Amino acid sequence: MIEIKDIEKSFGDAHILKGISTVFETGKTNLIIGQSGSGKTVLLKTLLGIHTPEVGTISFDGRIYSELTPDEKRTLRTEIGMVFQGSALFDSMTVEQNVAFPLRMFTSKRTKEIKERVNQVLDRVNLENANNKFPSEISGGMQKRVAIARAIVNNPKYLFCDEPNSGLDPETAIVIDVLIQEITKEYDITTVINTHDMNSVLQIGEKIVFLKKGFKEWEGDKDEILETKNKSIVEFVYSSDLFKKIRENLLNESDE
Repeated sequence: MIEIKDIEKSFGDAHILKGISTVFETGKTNLIIGQSGSGKTVLLKTLLGIHTPEVGTISFDGRIYSELTPDEKRTLRTEIGMVFQGSALFDSMTVEQNVAFPLRMFTSKRTKEIKERVNQVLDRVNLENANNKFPSEISGGMQKRVAIARAIVNNPKYLFCDEPNSGLDPETAIVIDVLIQEITKEYDITTVINTHDMNSVLQIGEKIVFLKKGFKEWEGDKDEILETKNKSIVEFVYSSDLFKKIRENLLNESDE
């Protein structure tokens, strides 16, 4: 579980995060959504320790980040997996080498143990025959699965995903959503996803935090978001034709 309390973050005169408090639950897919400039990327980077809030606390299963020693912070970082927006694979490394990278960096496992673990996670993301391929030789969807495999290879307690469906076609995006949700439950991970994809919201939004101009405007789940009367989130979610149709159908059903 990750708990944030009264987080404030500014850059110069720009006040980006304004007193945000929420809990990201273990074993659930927790989504951060909002328009560009809402503060969701800054919030994600603050959770990762890239930005330091001026006010407020962030705790990882009771460990308040600002109170940890440097050694404790290093230990915490080994418990975090990250899926970057563009996958961020090393072009000069094979799939196997990319996935093995965190194990070589943060553990003392032997070569045989590393290979066994790499094969386990590649099998889990349905890439069991891709070990010797380079990123340029596989599709965008496969690259994303490699990125997920690399993120979970070290058995993280916390998984952060920045726009994991960016650049993917809708069908592949659904596959990635389902994979992330399955892994979250299987490994009992606290997963936090920064996304603008409303299909993801309906597919895997077990906890949704909606930001607007730096404030937490609303929070709930994928069912509650379809029924909310909050004007800001209704305008945001139903700005697409797909969600306008969904809302119309729901309203028609309630009138029958």
